[in-house]
Amino acid sequence: MTLHLRPITGPDEIDLFNQFPYVLNKEVAGDLTAGRRHPGWLWVALDDGELVARVGLWSRPGEDAPQVLDIFDFTDARAGEALLHEALDPLVTKPEYTRFLSPDWRADPGNQERFAVLERTGAKIFVERLRLHWEPGTPIAEPSGRLTFRQPRDAEELIGLMTRVLTGTLDAHGRDELTRMTAEQSAREQYRDELERYSSPHEWWRVAECDGEAAGFVIPAHNGYNPIIAYLAVVPELRGKGLIDDILAEGTRILAAAGMPRARAATDVGNVPMARAFDRAGYVVFERQIDMVWPG
Repeated sequence: MTLHLRPITGPDEIDLFNQFPYVLNKEVAGDLTAGRRHPGWLWVALDDGELVARVGLWSRPGEDAPQVLDIFDFTDARAGEALLHEALDPLVTKPEYTRFLSPDWRADPGNQERFAVLERTGAKIFVERLRLHWEPGTPIAEPSGRLTFRQPRDAEELIGLMTRVLTGTLDAHGRDELTRMTAEQSAREQYRDELERYSSPHEWWRVAECDGEAAGFVIPAHNGYNPIIAYLAVVPELRGKGLIDDILAEGTRILAAAGMPRARAATDVGNVPMARAFDRAGYVVFERQIDMVWPG
């Protein structure tokens, strides 16, 4: 076995990198063009010229360091583990690993083997998420009349609402951030690093009001791949009253009115109230997602 570990040389080696089947293969070329990936972040392990493992890293355009490890495949577990070390050990901070899987992913022993290799490098499973899909033609609930909707007045109003809804959050990433920073710091960071960067119209964003007071908000957007419900929340004091259904319907209605061919969303398996709201709104689980992290 003559194992050679290296990044790809450029777009000319995308076909080599994509020899393993995976749902993200179709996005690699476009990501390179858009600056979401770089040749130095797409690693291959070759055994006498044959591809036996690959690692792919991703970030938002303009970032110097990768934010997510979202491609990891191998036919040789030792080569996969060696390639992980080669790609990740030089990084100051190891990015989170994310894998999209079929809903019955536990029935595939290959998934368990993949996670075992990652665990040998120190990674731990952080959360399992539901990936959700809405198709045009699926009924959207009519407004109940309990809420009115308007655009956020400004960034500060939305950041303030994002801060408030972190109280009692069931989202694993949000709960983890609250162990390292204040709710306001977390909200400002998410607004700056995610919401503010969406190129889709910010006029789509809505604040929900009940009796003249903010009750929640929804952020319909396009993330460069799909139309999405990027953020959806009800303020803590009004949870449990079914208002989430009205707010989600409004966000879905905005995407449908804009002619979007679908809507995507995601929520943690453990966030049962949110998962049930999406189910009531006609969103179906089309994939699962496993996120892993390297603690420390």
